[in-house]
Amino acid sequence: MNGQRKTLNSAELRYNGHTIQFPVFEGSMGEKTMDIRALRKETGILTYDPGLINTGICTSDLTYVDGEKGVLLHRGYSIEDLAANCRFLEVAYLLIFGKLPNPVEQKSFSELMNLHSMIHEDMQHFFRNYPEKAHPMAVLSAMVVSLSSFYPELDRESATERIDNTVTRLLSKIRTIAAFSYKKSVGEPFVYPSYKLRYCANFLNMMFSSPVRDYTVDPVVERALNLFLVLHADHEQNCSTTVVRTVGSSGANLYASITAGICALWGPLHGGANQAVIEMLEEVLSQGMSVRDVIESAKRKESKIRLMGFGHRVYKTYDPRAKIAKEACKNLLEHLGHPDDPLLELAMALEEAALKDPYFQEKHLYPNVDYYTGIAYRAMGIPTNMFTLLFAMGRLPGWIAQWLENSRDGEQKLMRPRQVYTGEVANRVLPIGERA
Repeated sequence: MNGQRKTLNSAELRYNGHTIQFPVFEGSMGEKTMDIRALRKETGILTYDPGLINTGICTSDLTYVDGEKGVLLHRGYSIEDLAANCRFLEVAYLLIFGKLPNPVEQKSFSELMNLHSMIHEDMQHFFRNYPEKAHPMAVLSAMVVSLSSFYPELDRESATERIDNTVTRLLSKIRTIAAFSYKKSVGEPFVYPSYKLRYCANFLNMMFSSPVRDYTVDPVVERALNLFLVLHADHEQNCSTTVVRTVGSSGANLYASITAGICALWGPLHGGANQAVIEMLEEVLSQGMSVRDVIESAKRKESKIRLMGFGHRVYKTYDPRAKIAKEACKNLLEHLGHPDDPLLELAMALEEAALKDPYFQEKHLYPNVDYYTGIAYRAMGIPTNMFTLLFAMGRLPGWIAQWLENSRDGEQKLMRPRQVYTGEVANRVLPIGERA
């Protein structure tokens, strides 16, 4: 069990003439939870909770989200504080190792990142045999699971040194794999990582440097990329994180579990949302629609127009990450000489109109983190089909930390949800000639 929880009075369930008591406990931020592990044993009934909206699958020390108040904490640090004062690798260290690194730990972590930045030369054969138009997320998922064939797997009893090597190997190599997948898609030679560059600068250099074109990393772009990766680092039990925990609960290794998370993130309702925002904005511009037309169309169920990047399963107010991303996006485009970017202007106009509209107010539809990040990535020169891959890079520390936490939690079991069967009963197999 992770952290501290306070036992409260029990809850009573009256069913079929019996009264059953279930323990109620409270987390460190006051969330009250009823422990129903004995429900079926005591009553013979199940709970029905599509999407696990009301079901806690674990206790966790990592991340706290308050959707009503717009609060996001990582190990007690607010996202605003971390975004303003920490680089991505510091936040990764915090999530994985439980504390912000001191100077000695940060130096050691950086050295490990450099040591593990290259991928095995034989893995280049995989890249070269993918179709030119293969989606980067398909390549990323396949390459990450392939790492287990080239590097030792992390078992549940690994020593600290082995954990350090395994997690830094994944964190470091994912940016190399990402950049290589982009180079493959545009038919350019791979650019190797450099020990002279930091994490995000290395990624940008591997993306945009070439033998015939010098590339100098813009420190403002580097800082913006750091910030966006921080904003994505972890977000409690979202779809992909729950998948990582689920696959890990089977005893699958870290590489396989992370690959499953990448595949879950690929979906347009999850990590693919920032790409969907750009596509929506571009479609609105190409059709010459007014802001009012878009807002009104988005409110009609039969309309094909949806206001992408609005609303969140947890947040019922403004996503705190979206506020940070909006300001960073505006500052980045101004620095790059595009303060009047038509997509940014349209996005801000749509936001302003939506926040004033009673429909969006009543349904608590506010911009989420995906709304502005895609515009910023586009300004950096990153192609649309790479947006979700950058989300995966940012979310990786959270996935690793969640996998480690799940594997060390003595209360966890093999994930095995139940179902309510609603199909046919008492059918009989007819001879094939008698079947309709």
